Amino acid sequence: MDGREEGIATGAAPVAVRGHGAEGRPFGAVRADAESGTDLAFRPRGDLRPAASGGGGTGGHIFPAISIANAIKNKCPNADILFVGAENRMEMEKVPAAGYPIIGLPVSGFDRKHLLKNIKVLFRLFKSIRLADKTVKSFSPDIAVGVGGYASGPTLWAAARRGIPTLIQEQNSYAGVTNKLLASKAKAICVAYENMDRFFPKDRIILTGNPVRQELQNDTINREEAIRFFNLDPSKKTILVIGGSLGARTINNSIAAGIEKIPQNIQLIWQSGKGYDTQAQKALEEKKPENIKQMPFISRMDMAYKAADLVISRAGASSISELCLLGKPVILIPSPNVAEDHQTKNAQALSTKNAALMIRDCDAQNLLIDTALKTVQDETSLKNMSDNISKMAQRDSATRIADIIFELVTKNKKNGKL
Repeated sequence: MDGREEGIATGAAPVAVRGHGAEGRPFGAVRADAESGTDLAFRPRGDLRPAASGGGGTGGHIFPAISIANAIKNKCPNADILFVGAENRMEMEKVPAAGYPIIGLPVSGFDRKHLLKNIKVLFRLFKSIRLADKTVKSFSPDIAVGVGGYASGPTLWAAARRGIPTLIQEQNSYAGVTNKLLASKAKAICVAYENMDRFFPKDRIILTGNPVRQELQNDTINREEAIRFFNLDPSKKTILVIGGSLGARTINNSIAAGIEKIPQNIQLIWQSGKGYDTQAQKALEEKKPENIKQMPFISRMDMAYKAADLVISRAGASSISELCLLGKPVILIPSPNVAEDHQTKNAQALSTKNAALMIRDCDAQNLLIDTALKTVQDETSLKNMSDNISKMAQRDSATRIADIIFELVTKNKKNGKL
């Protein structure tokens, strides 16, 4: 976890340690400012650590944390917000770009396959705990908000031991280890799925959903405009493939292997991720199909979602929340390389309600393309999935979580604990 001098730590991004079996996310802290014209000045800190074994982070937990910070700022412009993240990870770039300070902790996930390497992990953990404690003491926040993972653990622990209230935001349908450990001291636990009393005290659970990027809800553009943005044909069915910021190997390999099956009356927007960009270009260079637009990164995801009749994606919590809010039919391929197989559980929460199709990672290369081509041409199936996934949407999640944060701080102040 991270700690900084000013502010509360708030989880801004997830820390996923592939191969290490852990996921870390950012957390935040809020501090009351007695000299401001408002009751509270929030200083949320976010600890964001997207990491996979081999390095590299993803933005799936960064954007929700930033959304919470923005919601706090909307309610209290004088709020002081500090993010705490993992060193050398994506959050160290994305959070400052969003206008917030961030401190990095040297924390990392445990390596379940190479146990001897965990000696170094433990050293980093103890160092992170000391730094988090120093940060919380110096910043003296009003509340600490965490979204799970190793990075948020030290900070929320440091806050709780100093009598500072903590709030946990659990993004997945299967709670992570860190959040389960922190739950006993948390004043509120914000969740995105029902039946989370399997993991947390029922009386502290609040169903808020996961915050999503606000720019995705762009009602000023229509489907035709969005499709033309990608130089495609509005009269054709369009499939959006989200390969992740680094590239989801199975999804990308499945698309590459099935390119010849894609007919001209169906078009593809293929976001391959940086790690798979070269291979994706190579797979397309021979035929150069005009109905397939491939790119490593999509800057206008609002356009991409609006253009899509069907989406192919991993089953990360943030992606699913976005798809629910936008009512997009989706084929989910859960990553097997995540802690406690939580992506499969996320996908099953939708597929059991006919709100999505799920294909296991090991079956994707054989089934994905054929299933996608059949589904995108089935209007009844698309409508049913769209209707059902829309019912699972939790709207205004960031604002609702910010409201809960203010309530907790106000209550704590009235009790004379701040």
